Amino acid sequence: MNNLKETVHKHKKTFDEALEGVQDVKALQEVRNLYLSRSRGHIPGLFESLKSVKPEDKPTAGKMINDLKNYVQAKIKECQEKLKAGPQAADDVDLTLPGEPRYIGSPNPLVIIQEEIEDIFQRMGFSVEDGPEIETDYYNFEALNFPPHHPARDDWDTLYITDDLLLRTHTSPVQIRVMERRKPPIRIITPGKVYRKETPDPTHLPMFYQVEGLVVDEGITFAHLKGTMEYFLKTLFHEKTKVRFRPSFFPFTEPSAEVDIGCPACDGGTGECRTCGGTGWIELSGAGMVDPQVLKNVNIDPEKYSGFAWGMGIERLAMHAYQIPDLRSFYENDLRFIRQFLKK
Repeated sequence: MNNLKETVHKHKKTFDEALEGVQDVKALQEVRNLYLSRSRGHIPGLFESLKSVKPEDKPTAGKMINDLKNYVQAKIKECQEKLKAGPQAADDVDLTLPGEPRYIGSPNPLVIIQEEIEDIFQRMGFSVEDGPEIETDYYNFEALNFPPHHPARDDWDTLYITDDLLLRTHTSPVQIRVMERRKPPIRIITPGKVYRKETPDPTHLPMFYQVEGLVVDEGITFAHLKGTMEYFLKTLFHEKTKVRFRPSFFPFTEPSAEVDIGCPACDGGTGECRTCGGTGWIELSGAGMVDPQVLKNVNIDPEKYSGFAWGMGIERLAMHAYQIPDLRSFYENDLRFIRQFLKK
């Protein structure tokens, strides 16, 4: 019994000495494990030694060990609170000094623009659809009316994984998948990452974001396409934004058009503008009426239904919305650039 009493007193003394040397949470945890750990702690070891104590002495011995346990737990908790308080609790700290600034994060401008795009089209009754970034040749090209000899299907333009699998070059495959499982009316947008074999420069990247749209219903005409695009672009940029449509060609639309906006830098007033090259216009989108063959590919009757589709790069929209000259700025993770878009 006397030996146990001396052992308890010795552990209490060594615990106090160990606690005085604690300077951080890690050191405190080591002290706690030394005395309270079930596998090798001193106090659980003392409770284990009660087996050899005489029955009449066990109540007294158990109380001594329990008192030590309560003492250790209380002191550890007290030390934890002091460590949480940190250096502010020390008397020698000048609390009048200015604190270190805490920087609040900001979303990438591409995220901001994509959210604005989705919000505009959702208010017009569109839904947002997503699909796989690794696609088959059928969904990426064949179902969209790309002929076998089309340049886009060449190894120099498309990132192939196998002969039939590739990294999607546009988000149009999502439109095919939606039309396969859903019958008209269809009104969707499909934002997402796309991939092409491009050498990085101020206006090109091998991976970028694109948003496409699709409407299929009875009686859809080119007038619906023009009205939708004009409303979207004027809502995203400015009510006075000029919009024009130029004839073009795409395998999956007929007729097709390029959609341009008036240059926000020069407004067409100078032939030396670096933003538009002096033309007064900036190309933003390709669009057109869905080719009847594409509708046939997904078992939609082109005699009954018609539709329009369009696509544009989200980076290009962000570049013009925020007057950013270099596409690569969006991906360099420079905090000086990102913090410019901090939402107040």
